Amino acid sequence: MSPVYTLDARTATDHFPGIGRYVVNLARAMAPLLAPEERLFLLRDPTRSSPWDLSALAGERVRVVDVPLSPFSLRQQWAVPRLLGRLGADLYHSPYYLMPYRPGVPTVLTVHDLIPLLFPRQSTFQARLLFRWTTARALRAARHIVAVSEATRRDLTRHFHVPGDRVSVIPEAPDPAFYPRSPAEVEAVRRQYGLPDSFVLYVGSNKPHKNLTRLVEAWARSMEYGTRNTLVIAGVWDPRYPQPRLLAERLGLQTVRWLGPVPEADLPALYSAATLFVFPSLYEGFGLPVLEAMACGVPVVCSNTSSLPEVAGDAALLADPTDTGALAAAIVDLLGDRARREGMREKGLQQAARFSWGWTAVATLGLYRRIVGQAVC
Repeated sequence: MSPVYTLDARTATDHFPGIGRYVVNLARAMAPLLAPEERLFLLRDPTRSSPWDLSALAGERVRVVDVPLSPFSLRQQWAVPRLLGRLGADLYHSPYYLMPYRPGVPTVLTVHDLIPLLFPRQSTFQARLLFRWTTARALRAARHIVAVSEATRRDLTRHFHVPGDRVSVIPEAPDPAFYPRSPAEVEAVRRQYGLPDSFVLYVGSNKPHKNLTRLVEAWARSMEYGTRNTLVIAGVWDPRYPQPRLLAERLGLQTVRWLGPVPEADLPALYSAATLFVFPSLYEGFGLPVLEAMACGVPVVCSNTSSLPEVAGDAALLADPTDTGALAAAIVDLLGDRARREGMREKGLQQAARFSWGWTAVATLGLYRRIVGQAVC
């Protein structure tokens, strides 16, 4: 038997930066683990712009198959199952809930988070209804489900009553590009963005669950406690949620910098340049920026909610994200204690090293093999 696994990489586009990174890193790490008789087909949408070159992953056991269909396309419901039949696929793995709901082969579904249900104010009633319906369809179609954290697994049980034996927790990991950068690289990114020698960094979007308004409030309180530093906020800015920036302007905070989106290539050096990384999110399915910062040798303050405690372990200073006083105190405490920051830096490097795409690929490929019923030695 020559098992054929199909990983849907149509989300490896500019529109899905997080899920795209997941798919590409998983495929890259899985390729060298395949047995001689195993094949991995990557479905790619060639009509969409992508920061990743999936063709570079092609080889003797990995093939890239072009499928000019977006995950939002209704036509995928019959076109993708037909393609899986032509490819002789034994298994289909979707990293996204918008997928063919009758794929015709055993299916693995990765669930990253359930944000539309947990934060209903971020979407319309119709959008929430559609998310619940399509997610329920995807869960029913899946033979097995991968949750990226225990927190996500609990959310699946709570909101969709998914039995525990149908879910495996297989975490994500920081990209190998995230490691402490050289002084020259750090200085170059500091000059490029006009950053001071010492600053506190946040990387992420400004969506409401990211809790930036409270971060701005906490930063204002930290200045009352004597902080003389700069808060740098980097990430894609959604104009629907201007409240954090408006609050900073109203409070007259001159020490908040808004960088906007930063190219992936600049992120490791940007993390490495920071004195402290702060991540006050109310909810994360996994919370990858915390591990990225740790992997770059930056001490971390983050929320004590959702998946963040399991991701950060004892290597971060945890704070209640709804308590701006506690968040401000955590920032001030670490900024004022160089020895503690150094200790957390070392702990963070060790914690980040516990997560690897190699391990994630081993666990995922093992799941494929169990489902297909092929024991490969």
